[in-house]
Amino acid sequence: MAEQEVRTYGGWRRSRGMGLFGLGPMQTLIVLGAITVLIISGSVSVTVMAVLAGPCLGVLALILLRWDGVPLIASIQQRARWLSGSSRGYTSYRSGVMVEGEHAWQLPGVLAATTLLSIQDPNGDYGVVYHRRLGLFTVTLHCAATTTWLADPDATTAWVSNWAGWLANLGYLPTVSHIAVTVDTAPDSGSRLADYVSRRITPNSPASARKVLRQLVEVSPAAAADVETRVSISFKPAASPNKPRNLTEAVDEISRTLPGLQDSLGSCGLTVLGRASADALTASVRTAFDPAARGDISRLTAGPGGVDLSRWLDWETAGPVMAEEHVDRYVHDSGTSVSWAWHEAPRQSVHSDVLARLLAPGPFPKRVTQIYKPFPAGEAARTVESEVNAAAFRSAYNQAKRRDESARDHADRERAMQTAREEAIGAGVGLMSLFVTVTVLDAAEDLGRAVADVESRADTAKIRLRRLRASQGAGFATTLPCGVFPPQLARHWPR
Repeated sequence: MAEQEVRTYGGWRRSRGMGLFGLGPMQTLIVLGAITVLIISGSVSVTVMAVLAGPCLGVLALILLRWDGVPLIASIQQRARWLSGSSRGYTSYRSGVMVEGEHAWQLPGVLAATTLLSIQDPNGDYGVVYHRRLGLFTVTLHCAATTTWLADPDATTAWVSNWAGWLANLGYLPTVSHIAVTVDTAPDSGSRLADYVSRRITPNSPASARKVLRQLVEVSPAAAADVETRVSISFKPAASPNKPRNLTEAVDEISRTLPGLQDSLGSCGLTVLGRASADALTASVRTAFDPAARGDISRLTAGPGGVDLSRWLDWETAGPVMAEEHVDRYVHDSGTSVSWAWHEAPRQSVHSDVLARLLAPGPFPKRVTQIYKPFPAGEAARTVESEVNAAAFRSAYNQAKRRDESARDHADRERAMQTAREEAIGAGVGLMSLFVTVTVLDAAEDLGRAVADVESRADTAKIRLRRLRASQGAGFATTLPCGVFPPQLARHWPR
């Protein structure tokens, strides 16, 4: 019998504009302008050319020279902003009764503009993280993912296909800004089973039954893993044709759209366990900032009905008492975290389980978040056509200069054309990124091992991660169920 062919997937491509040397249109104009100034000044006089040569060559060097794929001017600009912010104390955060003013109790950094809403709904109450500055409303769904390791290959193919269709349908929903899928893993001490059983043993139960249960707990594994899968959907009601006029109408618009998205996830290999309540969102943020409290909060929320956390913890106090952002790490309460961003997607086609090792539980708490921002269906066609035209322009330019097309440019042009063909038959188009955050309790002893563990897992997943230097706070917040999307912050946040 012939072996069954293993299905592979691809389709990632870095957006490239119609520019020279891998630059965008504006950067290309600046380079051509600097070269033109040099040519014109040389025709005027040697003295004028000598005066303008320094600034023009400096501009060319800042734009054309790259460090690990990033233009030198972008690295210098980021470093200058970091030095300016750190000198003003923007990288240090303190909260509580020792801090005066209206900002004494609020979340740090990019989360300061968020507030938590508790929504009453016939289909189940849920919490909404409202970003006041961006006008975004984020709803989180608790899910249980089905593993592909023991699944039938045809079922795995159907799940991936349905997931692609689910993402493509987002292009027809103007109110959906972006979605984030987060896999939150942490090592568990093994006390969860013991706590679960002890709460359910009644004093008047038979002694033999109690003895058997205690023996089963004693022989259970000494260590376990706490795994949580979340799908966070960020809505922008202002983009709706109905144009909601207030907060109540905006929430009603979300409540009408959410059930369809939630129900259709069932065909994507996910079981939706329910919508995250306001208490659950508060607990997720609190345990991220204070990982030492994870066990206590888990015990409070476990059991039938759990405990009303709002009596002890609310959104304003879910953040850290102290937080200090460094260039390469983020220190907060009982933990120290390091965050990465997706620098390069797999260049080749991959299998459906390519991210399995990166998502698998490790020795340290870790959150892996993949963000997808869909292009509206009407804009997707124009976007892919502009990418095809840009690739064709680069090919024509190489031919005009009598230069051979490089292997990367050839592969990029083929991928651009493939994307256009797939979009023409109904595929979705969007921006995709991935963020990873790992947290340790003892930075001096465990931080190096945690960093090495994440980077080795990323290599296995065939992706390149870039450590978010001078942006650790934003990277940390992106992996939380709060709807943070860094490109939107870069456009709307005051500089």
